[in-house]
Amino acid sequence: MPVPTVPDRLLLLTGATGFVGGAVRAALVAKGWRVRSLTRDAARARRQTPECEWVEGNVADPVSCARALAGCQAALYLVHAIGEGADYHQQEVMAASNFSASAAAAGVERIVYLGGVAPSGPGSAHLRSRLDVGVALRAGAVKTVELRASMIVGHGSLSWLIVRDLVARLPFMVLPKWLKSRTQPVAIDDVVLALVRALELSLQESVWFDIPGPAILSGKEILIETARVMGLRHPRMLEVPLLTPRLSSFWVRFVTRAKWSVAREVVVGLTEDLLAEDDRFWHLVDHSQRLSFGEAATLALQGERVEGSVAGMWGAIERLRGHSPSST
Repeated sequence: MPVPTVPDRLLLLTGATGFVGGAVRAALVAKGWRVRSLTRDAARARRQTPECEWVEGNVADPVSCARALAGCQAALYLVHAIGEGADYHQQEVMAASNFSASAAAAGVERIVYLGGVAPSGPGSAHLRSRLDVGVALRAGAVKTVELRASMIVGHGSLSWLIVRDLVARLPFMVLPKWLKSRTQPVAIDDVVLALVRALELSLQESVWFDIPGPAILSGKEILIETARVMGLRHPRMLEVPLLTPRLSSFWVRFVTRAKWSVAREVVVGLTEDLLAEDDRFWHLVDHSQRLSFGEAATLALQGERVEGSVAGMWGAIERLRGHSPSST
């Protein structure tokens, strides 16, 4: 049975200015949570979103963590340090351990963490770091639910941005062999629901769950389905087995708007299948009907409308190929 929702329970939302943090805030409020949002620049965050309660701090700093967590019953852990230096793996694990200890000292009852699906092999440094953060949080005294997602589809997702830009801009692609790797993309709407429901799940101990989307797709199939949703002829693809993920990441850097330091890590992590062990979490929270990749992609494209067409050379190429936000 789920834990009953108590009015005005206080939750600390870390990663509040990020893609998932921004998406989940309204759902938390709708469930009766009072949300305190953690950021490293509270003044800037207040200017952008003055209606939110902001507190300045860093998950790696015990003093600011103690201040931010004071009075909280729960916390969402949505931060990462990918692209912030060569030793980000160690930084992430140390920060997670610190946050868990600070949460225990503050009397927090539940931590929910959004991590990544375990790869079929050794995996990239990025994926290993995501998993090790989950281990560090679950090893603490506060009961923790680790949710593992692969590609999250939604407007603002870096993985989606890479796919969307490649399809919108390239009529022809050199297709690396690693794009045969399979994953289970999940809609941001379903991820938001999972995060909120995980706060209410009855627990005896810390646990992890995969939260897969409803279909298994290869990288190539994701590109083809995205083209269909965008109303474009899918790119012609030439398979080149010698094009490595690291070399491909330079190609991604040129074509897409994705932040290079993070996109590089994401692309290098695509050499292996990222498939869920099971989908039992969705059954536990009674949510078996998840959005398809096509439905999630359609919603992501609709989110572009408020921003208008892409400017510059790439925007002109997109319009020449027949894509504009108003047409989706």
